[in-house]
Amino acid sequence: MSTEEFQKEQEFITGLYARLDDLREEAEATVESALTQVETGHQAKLERDVLVAEQSGLLAAFNAEESGLCFGRLDFQDGRQYHMGRIGIRQNDAERTPLVVDWRAEIARPFYLATGHSPMGLRRRRHITTEGRTVTALHDEILDLTDTTRTGHEGSAADTVLLAALDAARSGRMHDIVRTIQAGQDRIIRASHQGVLVVEGGPGTGKTVVALHRAAYLLYAYRDLLARRGVLIVGPNPAFLSYIGEVLPSLGETGVLLATVGELFPGVTATGTDTAGAAEAKGRAAMADALARFVRDRQTVPDPAVEIEHDDGTLLLDRAMAEDARAAARQTGLPHNLARPHFAFRIIDALTAQLADRIGYDPYGGPNFLGPDDIAQLGKAVALSGEVHEAIDALWPPLTPQQLVADFLAGPVHLPDADARLIRRDGGAWTPADVPLLDEAAELLGEDDSAARAAEEAERQQRIAYAQGVLDMAYASRTYEFEDKEDVDEDASEVLGAHDIVDAERMAERHEEADHRSTAERAAADRTWAFGHIIVDEAQELSAMAWRLLMRRSPTRSMTLVGDPAQTGDAAGCDSWQQILGPYVGDRWAHTRLGVNYRTPAEIMEVAAGVRRAQDPAFEPPGSVRSTGVRPRARATEPDALARAVAETVADEAPREGRLAVVAPRELHGALAVALPGAAHGAAPDLTRSVVLLDPRQAKGLEFDTVVVVEPGRILAGSPRGANDLYVALTRATQHLAVVHTGALPACLREGLARAS
Repeated sequence: MSTEEFQKEQEFITGLYARLDDLREEAEATVESALTQVETGHQAKLERDVLVAEQSGLLAAFNAEESGLCFGRLDFQDGRQYHMGRIGIRQNDAERTPLVVDWRAEIARPFYLATGHSPMGLRRRRHITTEGRTVTALHDEILDLTDTTRTGHEGSAADTVLLAALDAARSGRMHDIVRTIQAGQDRIIRASHQGVLVVEGGPGTGKTVVALHRAAYLLYAYRDLLARRGVLIVGPNPAFLSYIGEVLPSLGETGVLLATVGELFPGVTATGTDTAGAAEAKGRAAMADALARFVRDRQTVPDPAVEIEHDDGTLLLDRAMAEDARAAARQTGLPHNLARPHFAFRIIDALTAQLADRIGYDPYGGPNFLGPDDIAQLGKAVALSGEVHEAIDALWPPLTPQQLVADFLAGPVHLPDADARLIRRDGGAWTPADVPLLDEAAELLGEDDSAARAAEEAERQQRIAYAQGVLDMAYASRTYEFEDKEDVDEDASEVLGAHDIVDAERMAERHEEADHRSTAERAAADRTWAFGHIIVDEAQELSAMAWRLLMRRSPTRSMTLVGDPAQTGDAAGCDSWQQILGPYVGDRWAHTRLGVNYRTPAEIMEVAAGVRRAQDPAFEPPGSVRSTGVRPRARATEPDALARAVAETVADEAPREGRLAVVAPRELHGALAVALPGAAHGAAPDLTRSVVLLDPRQAKGLEFDTVVVVEPGRILAGSPRGANDLYVALTRATQHLAVVHTGALPACLREGLARAS
C-alpha cells in the first residue's frame, strides 16, 4: 500500500480546508453586506435573494460535518484529474480553477455511472474516506484495463464503500449519500424538473434520500428559478422532518421549506387529533363540494323583507331585491369575500333608487324631480348607513376560513349522515386533517385585501412626502449657501444636489424596510405561494383534500412524489398513483421504481414480506443487498408483564453504538414510557436518543440499528390497513429485529419467524 498516495491526498485535504476557512469568511461578509443593502426594483431584489441563498447555503455546508467534504477523485484517460465533494470549491487564482468539483456538476457523472464496460473516459475512480480533516482510507477502481499503473489501493471499492456506509451505526439523523449514489439513483436525481415524477420503492430502497438529493440537484441546475420560488418538501410527521432536516444544509441548500400538511396554513398550528374515521371522512374529495355548498348557504335572502330605519323613512330590503343582488354577485365568479362588494353595491343602488322614488315622487304622474347630483347624495347617505351595512352583513357576511370551517364542523351539512357524525366537533384544537379544509375554505372565500392595500399605499405616500420634504430642505439649504457667498464660482450652480439625482419616490423606496426573511420563511407565511418544485415523501398517505392543497402550491405541476402503496397506513391514503394524479394531470406523469433494499437485511425482509403476502400472494419485496446472519427473534410474555419484557428485550438488544426503536401501538406508550425511562417519546421525539418509542405511523421513513416491535397482533388489527402498518414496523431495522408479544402471533408473522429460527 502506497504511503505516497496517502500523503498526497492528505496534503490536498489539508490545503482544501485552509481554502475553506477563507471562503467561510468571504461568504459571511457577502451575506452581511447583502442583507444591509436595500435594493430597489423587483429584479434587483430577486438578484439579492439568489445571492443570499447561495452564500447562506455555502455557509451551511461549510459548517456541516467535515467528514466527506471531499470524497473522491476522477482520473481521466486524457490526463485530467478532478476531486469530488459535497460542494464545489474554487482556488483563489485569476481563473478560479476548481479545487473540488460539486457532485452535481456534469463532469462528476462518471463517478456514479462509469463501469469497466463503459468507462466514460475514466482511467481510475478513487474513493477517499476521511474522519474530520484526516484521510483514513483510499480505494481505487481501475476502469481502463489497458492502464498498468497501480497505486496499491486497488480493490472492489464501490462495494466496499457502500457496504461500510450501510453497516455504520445510525445517529438519529439522515446523512447525505453523495459518496455512494448508485447509477439508477443518479438518473432519478438528475431527471428534468418539469412535470410530475413518481418514484416508487419498497422499504430501504432509498426513496427519501434520493428525493432530497434530487432537491439539491434541482436547486443547483435551476438556481435562478428555484432560489426565488423555493422548494417545498412535505413529510408525514414532525419526527420524519427532524430526521431528514440536516441533509440539504450539508449539501449547501437552505432555500427549502420542510413541512407536514398540517403546517401549510399560515397562522394555524394543528395540535389536535382526529379519530381514524374522522380523518378519513375529512380527507374525501366530497368535502370540497360540501364546503362550497356551505358557503352558498351563507349567501342568504330575507323572507319576506328586512326593514331598515333611515332619516327619510323606513327602507324595505325585500327578497326580490336581495335575489337580484345575489345573482349578480355570483355571476362575477369571484370568491365569497371578493364578490361581497358587488352584492353590497347592488343592494345600495336598489335602496337608493327606492329612496329617490319616494322623495322625488310626483303624485300627478310627472317625472321624478331629483337630479343626478341629488341621487348621488342620497346614495352616499345610504352607503354610509350603519343599519344598511348591518343588513348586508346579515345576508352576505364577511367570513374567515377559520370561522367557516369551525361553523361547518359544529353542524356538518351536505354530507352523508355517517360522515357528519364522524367529523362533528364543537370547538377544540385544529387537527392536521382540518388544514386542507381551511385551505379549501380560503379558496372559496378569497381575501378582500382592499383595506390593507389602501393602508399600504397611504403609508407609501407618507414616506414619499417625507422624502420630498428632506429633498426640499436640502435644495433650500444649497440655494442659501450659494446666495450667501460674495464670490461664487460661475460653475458652482452646476454642482448636482440630491434632488438632481434622486426623486422623492425613489428615495422613499431606498429607505423602505428590507425583508431579510429567507425564501423558505416568506413561503411559509404566504398561503398562496407558488413553489418552484414540490417533493412529497410518503405520498401514498395523503388524502384527496390534501392533494387539492398541494396542487394549488404547484401551478406548474413540477413535483416529485415518492412512496410505496404497499406501506399505505392512513385510511384516507391512496391505492394507486393514478388515483392521486388523474384529476390533475391525467396520464401525463412519469413513473420509476427503485428495487434494491439497502437498509433491511435479507433475514428481516423475509419475515416482513410474509405479512404482505398474506394480503397479496403475488407481492415481491425489494431485494436486500446484504445479509447479517442474525435472525429476528420473538419473545412471548404475559399481558401483565409486557412492559417489563419489553424493557428486558431493549436491554438485551441495545447496540453498543447506534439507535434502538421500540415500535408499539399508541395505546401502550404510557406504560412503556414508564418502563423505559430514558426513551424519547411523544409527537416529535428526539431521534438522536439511544432509545426511541414510536407508533408505526411515526416510524415511517425512519431507520434504526435495532427495532423491537411490540404486540404485532394489535398493530395488525388496529386499522383497516394494519398489515401495511406492521410491514412498516418490521422493516425499520438495519441490523437486528426482535418481537415481543402476548398471546398467539399472527399467522403471517408466526410462519416467517419460525423459518427464521
